[in-house]
Amino acid sequence: MNHEVHASLGNRDVEFAFPESPFVVMKFGGRSVATARNWTTIANLVQERLAEGLVPIVVHSALAGVSNSLEALLQNAMVCDTDKVIADIKHRHVLLADELGVNSNLLDSEFKNLQKLIDGLRLVGEINLPVYARVMATGELAATTLGCAYLESIGLRASWQDARQLLHSNNEQEQNERTRFLAASCDFAPQVELQSELLHSEEFIVTQGFIAGNTAGDTVLLGRGGSDTSAAYLAACLQAQRLEIWTDVPGFFSTDPKIVRSARLLRSLHYREAQEIASAGGAILHPRSIAPVRQLGIPLFLRWTSHPDCEGTLISIKEDDDKAQLKAISQRSGLTLVSMESMDMWHQVGFLADVFEIFRSHGFSVDLISTSESNVTVSIDMQANVTDQPAINALGQDLGSLCRATIIEDCAAVTLVGNRIRAILHELSSVMEVFEEQKVHLVTQAANDLNFTFVVDSEHAHRLVKRIHGLL
Repeated sequence: MNHEVHASLGNRDVEFAFPESPFVVMKFGGRSVATARNWTTIANLVQERLAEGLVPIVVHSALAGVSNSLEALLQNAMVCDTDKVIADIKHRHVLLADELGVNSNLLDSEFKNLQKLIDGLRLVGEINLPVYARVMATGELAATTLGCAYLESIGLRASWQDARQLLHSNNEQEQNERTRFLAASCDFAPQVELQSELLHSEEFIVTQGFIAGNTAGDTVLLGRGGSDTSAAYLAACLQAQRLEIWTDVPGFFSTDPKIVRSARLLRSLHYREAQEIASAGGAILHPRSIAPVRQLGIPLFLRWTSHPDCEGTLISIKEDDDKAQLKAISQRSGLTLVSMESMDMWHQVGFLADVFEIFRSHGFSVDLISTSESNVTVSIDMQANVTDQPAINALGQDLGSLCRATIIEDCAAVTLVGNRIRAILHELSSVMEVFEEQKVHLVTQAANDLNFTFVVDSEHAHRLVKRIHGLL
């Protein structure tokens, strides 16, 4: 078998962790699978991988916008007529089926099941999380049904596979039910039996991102944006030669090109640099998708579906150099700060342990943290925590037993990402001046020396990113 990297991936000097592995995991985002034109590109890419002697594993998301529609459907299930919303969601799939030339009747059972789930919620009068997860899974299940049917219709030997049979959650002992069902994590240890089964099959599989199963047979979600993570889990389970993430942008940039048109494409990053950019708000790649491939040394390619010849970004173990430098500026909105003040924390053994036990009991993970003798301020990423305002209010009430807690909403983090940032702090004086007229709620410098972050009101974030990128 020829396992060399195809020319379309660019002439990169990459050391593969498993050079003899026949597997390549190809993940396609919601916009990438929403048009017949893109499906032609996807089919061509799959054929190229097959011609290389590789075994492609196609993972993809729901059609763009469908997950948002399903979420709105759940939120309004008790108060509005949902029939039209379900009909609209189905219509979007029927239109794509017609464009692809496949039978839309393939989706009948999935949408009948969706209707039954919503009717059941309305009858009971409340939304339980297992049903919530199953409703949200509809987008991926329907989209992959169409995608697989299209690939089969043009003569490719594709086989639809339920991701809930491939990936299983490993946080079922988690006390918080929302986390167990809406932000699950999965085992990704190499699965030799699965590798053998797929290697000896005459078909390649098409499966869903975003969803997995638990030991009780329930559907669980991997959090919004979790399709990237699904693909990374499968790449690790299969000890894949590489992971390809195909999306609607070329790769990581020095900042969001929609904000700053002069932003530079970052062609090569170490895993740890990509992790920082993704965690700081680089929305191209979900932060949780990096750890599985990093642990096994599997290179990750970010590619542009509309322009498959574009080189994109390579994320791997390869080091560029060790010099101190800035590589990107990211902004992440949707943060809520919790400022906890108490003179009693001064030299009090176990104060932080008690505080974070309250966060844990409410199912919140803390992002940024700043401390002083009488104050601890932390940030909560509202999207990453799959939470709502009542949950934040309940957290504040429980913290009141230990300190005076102040909730600061609608914040954004502006983050400088690079290498050995402490060594170039003296060069950032112009950056500090940018914040002269801004209220800065929190400043942190990462212990790993890879980022420097300012938390400000969300309304100022884009303007600050533009100014800082121009200065640097």
